[in-house]
Amino acid sequence: MMRRRRPRVSSPGADGVRDRRRHPYSVAGRRGADRCSPRHGSRPGRAVQAPGGLADVSLTYPFRRGGRVTSVLAGRAVREVCRGMDCETRERPVVATKYGPVRGVREENGVAAFRGVPYAAPPVGALRFAAPRPHPGWEGTYDAARPGPSVPQNPSRLEAVMGARVPDWDEEGCLNLNVWAPPGDPVRRPVLVWFHGGGFTSGSGGWDWYDGGRLAALGDIVVVTANYRLGPLGYLWLPGIGAENAGCLDQGAVLRWVRDNIEAFGGDPGRVTVGGQSAGAFSALHLAVDPATAPLVHQVVAESGPWDLAPQEPAEADGAAADFLRILGVEGDADPGAALRARPVEELLAGYARLMAERAGGVAPPMYPVLGGPGVPRAAMAAVADGALDGKGVLLGSTEDEMTAFFAFNPAVQALGREEVLASLGDDAEARYASYAARRPGATPARVLTDAVTDRVFGDGVREIAARCAAGDHPAYVYRFARRPSVDEAGLGATHCAELPFLFGTLDAFAVAPMLGPVDDGDRELAAAFGGAVAAFVSAGDPSAHGLSSWPPYLAGSDPFVRRF
Repeated sequence: MMRRRRPRVSSPGADGVRDRRRHPYSVAGRRGADRCSPRHGSRPGRAVQAPGGLADVSLTYPFRRGGRVTSVLAGRAVREVCRGMDCETRERPVVATKYGPVRGVREENGVAAFRGVPYAAPPVGALRFAAPRPHPGWEGTYDAARPGPSVPQNPSRLEAVMGARVPDWDEEGCLNLNVWAPPGDPVRRPVLVWFHGGGFTSGSGGWDWYDGGRLAALGDIVVVTANYRLGPLGYLWLPGIGAENAGCLDQGAVLRWVRDNIEAFGGDPGRVTVGGQSAGAFSALHLAVDPATAPLVHQVVAESGPWDLAPQEPAEADGAAADFLRILGVEGDADPGAALRARPVEELLAGYARLMAERAGGVAPPMYPVLGGPGVPRAAMAAVADGALDGKGVLLGSTEDEMTAFFAFNPAVQALGREEVLASLGDDAEARYASYAARRPGATPARVLTDAVTDRVFGDGVREIAARCAAGDHPAYVYRFARRPSVDEAGLGATHCAELPFLFGTLDAFAVAPMLGPVDDGDRELAAAFGGAVAAFVSAGDPSAHGLSSWPPYLAGSDPFVRRF
């Protein structure tokens, strides 16, 4: 069992000054230069020069932006004006949230990063499976220098594509988020709130794959990434015990946290773009059309959303829950809620892994957002068709070879013959097969199926959403990501998730990912172009703003514009 982490909080000492011994960075009283010395290994120490060469710098206390703070320098009171965000040490910016102050770190590019900030109470004990509750807050200053733990989860089914992660989850502290804010004048900047993908089963907003620092600097925007509960903790459907789309409710809680706190980080709560990839794109679109959260969403970025996948029907969710209880041996329990809350989370994960194995073969996981439950009053695609997105700008797209991530390593798919693929193509199967085969001379039946399902699950929905936006006379910008790794033994091409390193500029974090392969200067230029376009959309509602390459909106017709990367 993983050890629970203690809250990263520095509390006042007996003299009312923050107790440096309990803080991961201590300020040494040394004339000429004070050295910040980390007690953990996450960041090297850096010399900090005290003003006037004086020593005994006190840790600063948070005030609202534009206020003042008094620091004690060798007994002299020196008044310092706080510029940008709240008062700060040179390397440890401090911001006051409604739950208490948080202390981040200043990155090399000047961006202030606040990692692992709690946005809801720990979802443990009686709160396991429940809707998120407000965090009670903390005394002292919360240390937001390091990422918080991820949500309990099993390994990703796409490890062969993206690379493996070392388990870093902890149930008690998992409901946390991360904020990256650019340096400069204290203006209210546009905000991107990003929800990771992972099939509602794996992922974390705190992983370095989704580090928002480069994107924040590139577009002069505030970037927020967040965790939400996954698998049975987030999507077990047992209304009788209060288990109803908890992961969706977590995402709504993130948006309310942003509404209430982001201005303190220099963000504008009136200009919030909600974005995500795969399951995160599915989530972003539902957040944008759900009446409970739609007022908090002003634009949408939806990358590789599985638009052919409707929310789970309650009857299907009931069946998955019944099988889960059977696997855990509590199907006949008079109080299944108490039994499930008493089980170690490792047992729940093991049971879910067995459930996934029993239901293998589909794109959808056994548990994901349920139609009619909280956060999903109706299917997003139906709401879009009725104009629920009207007035909100949208940027969306897909990759060239989405389904290779799911099919390339599946022996059963690779062994399919022509007749078996024809049987899966539906109406006009022969003509459709011939059309897909003509795109790739020598294509195997498995390759034809891969391309057909890529269009059905991902591409067709992109066109449908964009056409509805065009009909509603508000912009939708569409892209197709086609960059392929130079070394591609598995034949992944531009697979599902392939655009993520280029969006966030985190090429180094994906260094071992087969979907990326070796990186050259052209790839770094592509990252600047793709990330810059998305950031420009967040900032100005137009991905070609700020002097970037022309990207006209999608217009329904014979030749709608799709930007290729």
